[in-house]
Amino acid sequence: MELSENIQMNLAELKSIVFGKKQVDIEPTVQHKIQESFRFLENFIHDKVIYGVNTGFGPMAQYRIGEKDRKQLQYNLIRSHATGVGQPLSLEMVRAAVLARFNTLSLGYSGVHPSVLDLMKTMLNRSIYPVIFSHGGVGASGDLVQLAHLALAMIGEGEVWYKGERHPTEIVFREEKIEPLKIYIREGLSIMNGTSVMAGIGLVNIYYAEKLMRLSCVASSMINELVCSYDDHFSVELNAAKLHKGQRYIAKQMRNFLQDSSLIRSRKEYLYKAAKEEIFKEKVQEYYSLRCVPQILGPVQEMIWSAEQTIEKEINSASDNPIVDLASKQVYHGGNFHGDYIAFEMDKLKLGITKLCMLAERQLNYLLNSKINELLPPFVNSGKLGFNFGMQGAQFTATSTTAENQTLSTSMYIHSIPNNNDNQDVVSMGANAALLCNQVIENSFEVLSVHFMTIVQAIEVRGCLEQINPNSKKIFDSIRKIFPATQQDVVLYPYIKEVKDFLKSNNF
Repeated sequence: MELSENIQMNLAELKSIVFGKKQVDIEPTVQHKIQESFRFLENFIHDKVIYGVNTGFGPMAQYRIGEKDRKQLQYNLIRSHATGVGQPLSLEMVRAAVLARFNTLSLGYSGVHPSVLDLMKTMLNRSIYPVIFSHGGVGASGDLVQLAHLALAMIGEGEVWYKGERHPTEIVFREEKIEPLKIYIREGLSIMNGTSVMAGIGLVNIYYAEKLMRLSCVASSMINELVCSYDDHFSVELNAAKLHKGQRYIAKQMRNFLQDSSLIRSRKEYLYKAAKEEIFKEKVQEYYSLRCVPQILGPVQEMIWSAEQTIEKEINSASDNPIVDLASKQVYHGGNFHGDYIAFEMDKLKLGITKLCMLAERQLNYLLNSKINELLPPFVNSGKLGFNFGMQGAQFTATSTTAENQTLSTSMYIHSIPNNNDNQDVVSMGANAALLCNQVIENSFEVLSVHFMTIVQAIEVRGCLEQINPNSKKIFDSIRKIFPATQQDVVLYPYIKEVKDFLKSNNF
């Protein structure tokens, strides 16, 4: 049997719904497939042992459940597993998780009643999101605990976010005239048993990781321009000598950004000529944090591309158990709910973003350390040395936050702890991996906020504002609207937050 990849909703479509609030719809062909899958399972279960339909769950699957108790079994599962604690997930994460569950159930492999998709569609389109907590999932039977909070809201219980506030679901459904979900066969298990929360968080992580990559490339280009670097380290020729796609891509982005720069120097004009000095006044090569940007950010870019492919495939996969296969007219038991693909990818992604953050911190240190750059006053201080402090205090924040990222980058993927009476003896910790990756991303925006503030200060102090290229000038003007030039010391933390919000909400 030849297997094919059926991408029902690509990454661009997923992002447009999660971040652009595009409305969700159900195509007639999908509705027909869902109805057909439900009817097949309804007929198939008679006189057969089907996990989660007429058996208990997990290690209690050895217990048969009588027909009169089957529907109540699903309610019991939902209520008993809604045990999440910690901070609620962001609305973006929850919207992405609900969309991911909506998409995977719409593939027709779950045998759910069509009303499940109808209710999810209504909740998404009316911006009614279940309150889902950060702690609870081990990523083995999928995001069991966290998705239980989605199922809990769908049966009209628990809590939801509505018009920006947290309310009991029952009140919101009554106001919106929404009927809670009714159980028919295995709707509780099908909603709960899958990787949609970790995949949804992963989608959010990718969206912001892409922004960080663009920002890092912009900052790296601006700092090279600011200090009048040579052009050959991001040249076509040098980077063509290495076969990595990511490296070549980053070098190209730098060339595009700096194409109209009058400050970037041509090596052949400055150094490829007869020189009489025994000791050169200017450095022959820049520090690695300036010169090796394509080599450092290239692998990170490739990690983001890899994560994009994995998340897209996972959200377009059937990740519950058992699987209803209409083609063979069979029900298959297995472990598609296991979150290893997401966990592994999120661990790799946070390593890459931590390295990106470390690069920004080293570039920041280069600007702030006058002994290294030999161009700028200490801490890019435009006031009185010794009396004023410039960006000195902000460096502590950037250094501390970078150190936290380094610690957070320890792998979750390899930290399996058996549980569930050892039924789940190997787990993925996928949701934890995705959440830690998200924290690394948030931290990195903070570091880059300090970095951009310092870059614009350095441009001002050097007096090269009229010489920088139009792309750099555009960024300079945007940051200066938030963080004004000043010689006297001011309280910086409100500016850092505002710049962070600006960087997160804009595309460069």
